[in-house]
Amino acid sequence: FTILKRKWIIKDGLQRQEIIYGKGVVGKQPTIEPGESFQYTSGSVIDTQVGTMQGHYEMKTEQGDTFRVPIDPFRLALPNIIN
Repeated sequence: FTILKRKWIIKDGLQRQEIIYGKGVVGKQPTIEPGESFQYTSGSVIDTQVGTMQGHYEMKTEQGDTFRVPIDPFRLALPNIIN
């Protein structure tokens, strides 16, 4: 599968929202073979100490079919702010 696109919905602690669209991840459109994985590190700037992020990746199969992989909401927080 190849990661074609991403969409992120980023909310700060006051529920202010920013939506990010882009090709691939961190400037790449990696192809992930069965049994392989792909890791990357990224970041986001929000105006509060905590927030959330969710979205999806759009993937393409070798046959050219596309599908979305949902990313459930997860917490954004400054290090050591939450026990």
